[in-house]
Amino acid sequence: MSEAPPSITIEAGKETVEELADAAEAQFKRLVDIFNPKNNKMNWLLLALPITLYFNFQHSLQMAFVFSMIAIAPLAFLMGKATEEIALRTGEAVGGLLNATFGNAVEMIIAGMALYAASQNPDVVDTMVTVTQASLIGSILGNLLLVLGLAMLYGGLKHSEQTFSNQSGQMNGALLVLAVVALIVPSAFHYNGGTSDAVMKLSYATALVLLFIYGCSLLFQLKTHVNEFSSGGHGGHEEPEMSIKDAWVLLILATILVGWMAHILVHSLETTVEKWHLPELFIGVILVPFFGNAAEHFTAVIVAGKDKMDLSIAIAIGSSVQIALFVAPVMVLWGWVLGVPLPLEFGLLETVAAFGSVLITISILADGKTNWLEGVMSLACFAILGMAFFFA
Repeated sequence: MSEAPPSITIEAGKETVEELADAAEAQFKRLVDIFNPKNNKMNWLLLALPITLYFNFQHSLQMAFVFSMIAIAPLAFLMGKATEEIALRTGEAVGGLLNATFGNAVEMIIAGMALYAASQNPDVVDTMVTVTQASLIGSILGNLLLVLGLAMLYGGLKHSEQTFSNQSGQMNGALLVLAVVALIVPSAFHYNGGTSDAVMKLSYATALVLLFIYGCSLLFQLKTHVNEFSSGGHGGHEEPEMSIKDAWVLLILATILVGWMAHILVHSLETTVEKWHLPELFIGVILVPFFGNAAEHFTAVIVAGKDKMDLSIAIAIGSSVQIALFVAPVMVLWGWVLGVPLPLEFGLLETVAAFGSVLITISILADGKTNWLEGVMSLACFAILGMAFFFA
């Protein structure tokens, strides 16, 4: 009689181990299925990942630069897919915040690594600072004009007119105006006779203020006024396609792989600029944000087609707000820690482009409605600015 309990305990232990093993195997199969190109044609671009590693190993840095950018696109799409699944359970305000955060992880990694490279090699400081500043401005432009423009165009072709929460648009618009003012003031201060040291001190102080404002905006959206940022039922109910655990595992795995590709991209950036004679501003403002914002590109457009403009706008504009109020200040302070001066003083073209994109976006979203023509207008503005940076 005394031997029965141990036997039962051992059998129960075996069943538990087998159940855990089966569950782990099932989860692995589900993840493999998500990466399968047969289920999503975008996954064919994942072939760029091993190609990037090959060229990086062979020290063919220009080709590694190209394929690392290509590899980031499908990985960012998978990040967007995971965050969309999470948004179905958390609500659109939190879902948009998650998508913007993980979408901007690419910009943070690229900018952070660029500044670190500058701190290790004084010869590349100018290039890395220029590309870092340009990528921050480019991310704002890309999200406001390209991502939102594509979303309004695609959604407008499927639905004649789409509506969204005015409260969300107005608050994000005000935050964008504040961010642009913060970018303009250091330049105006410098032109008014401020020294470089004074500009840096102003940039550090401004960065701290912007981080405080960003924290307040999160508290406002997610705690004190959360009901005002709900979708109001637009777009109907959609059932999740994967478990919450699978969504988080996919999100974390894709983010790690994106970081790996971003590391190779930064490592090969200087050589690509020298060998191919590409303008640093064009790489920073157009190329790097275009591939880095792939998560926002795909997700914002897809959900707009489903008549969920609240989530689409939360992703596109929320990402721009986060770049201006969080990523840019963090990079300024990170540069301070590394001993690399990264002021919030941008060139005239970048500043005018940022101000113009914010002005156009606020004007388009003022009435709480969007259509395909407004999307075309945003895309046209992005094309004009892209050509300006290419010929700069």
